[in-house]
Amino acid sequence: MLWPYSTPGIPDDLFERLPGIPLTKREVRLLMLSYLRMEASSVLWDVGAGTGTISVELGLLCPEGKIVAVERDEEVAALIRRNCDRFGVVNVKVLEGSAPECLESIDDRPDRVCIEGGRQVREILKAAWSFLPHRGRVVATASNLENLYALSATLAELQARNIEVVQSALNRLEKRGVYQTFAAVDPIFILSGEKL
Repeated sequence: MLWPYSTPGIPDDLFERLPGIPLTKREVRLLMLSYLRMEASSVLWDVGAGTGTISVELGLLCPEGKIVAVERDEEVAALIRRNCDRFGVVNVKVLEGSAPECLESIDDRPDRVCIEGGRQVREILKAAWSFLPHRGRVVATASNLENLYALSATLAELQARNIEVVQSALNRLEKRGVYQTFAAVDPIFILSGEKL
């Protein structure tokens, strides 16, 4: 078994990857998992799932839960399926489709929504929010100022409650030649809020 532990934090290099497809780094992933506040049987929509790291981690942590990984690119959707297979995750359904249009077709309504990208981040957040029940949570990431502003303004417009925004500032020890040095992990903003 690739990850025999009951705690999250799978090393990045255990995931299969494709060139140019983003992978949510382990330390950022741990922050996101904590803000999602999953319950044992929660339904999560992972929109813009990319490599599938969040879906895999939560599939392992919440085996009674349901995760829908939404990805528009067929090759990337296949990558998510392969990563689920690598870790023996069976409770992740991969939906090939472009958000927000494809969200309407998902049978299982979410308790939690994770938004990890998308060109129409504002529209994706609004559409996903409309499916969340009372006390549902959304967690979204922004790697640029434009998406940070769009997500923040949309959460305010939707009257989200208990909004939290954090920015990761992480450094990893790396070997460079004969020296060990610290290299910065790209900073990411993580926004979360509740529907109350």
